[in-house]
Amino acid sequence: MALQENIRQVQHRIEAAARAAGRDPGEITLVAATKVQTSETIRQAIASGIQVCGENRVQEFNQHWMDGAYQGVQVHFIGHLQKNKLKYLVGKVSLIESVDSEDLVRLIDARAQKLGVVQDILIEVNIGGEASKSGVAPADVEGMIRLAAELPGTNPRGLMAIPPVSHESGENRRFFAAMHQLFIDIKSKSYDNETIINCLSMGMSGDFEDAIAEGATQVRVGTALFGARPPMRVNG
Repeated sequence: MALQENIRQVQHRIEAAARAAGRDPGEITLVAATKVQTSETIRQAIASGIQVCGENRVQEFNQHWMDGAYQGVQVHFIGHLQKNKLKYLVGKVSLIESVDSEDLVRLIDARAQKLGVVQDILIEVNIGGEASKSGVAPADVEGMIRLAAELPGTNPRGLMAIPPVSHESGENRRFFAAMHQLFIDIKSKSYDNETIINCLSMGMSGDFEDAIAEGATQVRVGTALFGARPPMRVNG
């Protein structure tokens, strides 16, 4: 019951934040970040209205996939992706949100072509310029989008970012605003007639309302839905 109520409250907060920003709440996708959750918890979340799950770790994704935990919903991969593990995701997940290098774009394309699919991706942007975080520099985004649009196995849908950890309410709005401007700039450029840039993934449990105020179309929420994460049990 606690999970069901948490989901209801987060959905209400998303709706309120969208309306406060003069936006349609239907424009915002809630991605439930299911890191370290069990397959049963994921099933309960789906039964309570979650429509998109976001996985951070390939090994956990594989286990939940084999358990059939994601039945009826989309799955996004939202964690750092090691090149040798992308073979477990391409063609299975609806969206890979954390594409952070040209090499990774090309490897996803090669795997997708081998499977006869087109993989939707987001380009991860290191909007805070942090050495400790993955993601491409804002200046390199256009080239990455163009490359992904030209390759037959990848379809760039937009951008994703994890801004610096904030210690005060509203502190990250400037990063969210910068991401939105970059998103608008990319949308204004035509890469090919089949490419639809429509996804800006930013905002997590502590700041998703600010992200919505600044233009996010997708928020990735874990703790606010599932509570504090239990200790990690597996590697991968």
